[in-house]
Amino acid sequence: MEIEHKKRLIEYNDKLFSCTTSIAMELIGGKWKSVILIYLIDGKKRYSELKKLISTITERTLSLQLKQLEKDGLLTRKVYTKKPPLRVEYSLTTFGETLTPVLLSIAKWGTIVAEKKGKIIE
Repeated sequence: MEIEHKKRLIEYNDKLFSCTTSIAMELIGGKWKSVILIYLIDGKKRYSELKKLISTITERTLSLQLKQLEKDGLLTRKVYTKKPPLRVEYSLTTFGETLTPVLLSIAKWGTIVAEKKGKIIE
């Protein structure tokens, strides 16, 4: 795959970027966004399910990251209010689903690194 490298500016979400990789990292970069997204690949999850799966994230950070991912159009938040208790589910949007091959490739590479250079603790 050839990538054309030339000086340019790209406007996305009222911000200027010099590279398309910067746009991708704006959407999925950081410590938690891609982790949240990978757990949503296999279907919708409730907030509490995500918190259990990502045990090292704080509730505040999870909440903020979910809001940002929703704002960026990568996931959708559905609130069920018909009967108590209130239930909220998160799922990938069609746009978010386009990240599936990318996230799976990153996860596969991470597994290789963990097996070769790290220690997996159950």
